[in-house]
Amino acid sequence: MNFIDKEIEEYTRLYTSSEPELLKELAEFTETNMPMAQMLTGKIEGRLLKMLVALTGAKNILEIGMFTGYSALSMAEALPDDGKLTTCDIDEEVAKLAKDYFARSPHGSKITIQIGPALETIANLNETFDLVFLDADKENYVQYYQAIIPKLKSNGLLVIDNCLWSGKVLEPEAETDIAIHNLNQLIVTDPRVENVVLTIRDGVNLVRKL
Repeated sequence: MNFIDKEIEEYTRLYTSSEPELLKELAEFTETNMPMAQMLTGKIEGRLLKMLVALTGAKNILEIGMFTGYSALSMAEALPDDGKLTTCDIDEEVAKLAKDYFARSPHGSKITIQIGPALETIANLNETFDLVFLDADKENYVQYYQAIIPKLKSNGLLVIDNCLWSGKVLEPEAETDIAIHNLNQLIVTDPRVENVVLTIRDGVNLVRKL
């Protein structure tokens, strides 16, 4: 995520609404203590997720890839009291950390964690979702997409992170580069959806199911 001008990124951070103190603490802890801390959603994208939940009026959210829970708490913040968010991850140790922060948040009770391969979890969910946030292993992005779309309500929103992959999608060579480019190509030609690619952090693809 080093292809956006650092001064511009800092400007956007300064002039984006603040996140709650608990999220600031979680971000600092993640950046200080966690391997692969760059996976943290962070303030700008976190505030975007919260706003998208508020604007869409989403009440049932699915997240694929939780990490330390920053994005889940950001979205849960905008859920109504009877809303719910199901988040999927395979790392039980990281899930324990996320649970600790969820327990300290007034919105944490809206969140349910599912541990295990996300494709299996999705297949076993007998419900549809208003909004889905995809931020998991990139090599399986196409498979995740194909599993998610049938579970997404009409006019529902799928938010996909890392769709620009530090610009490597321009000349994809590695397996991950190719997987992300293939998904972007699939989405823009899929008659079931319409989309817009945003140059926020590492790229965010907003996909609306028609």
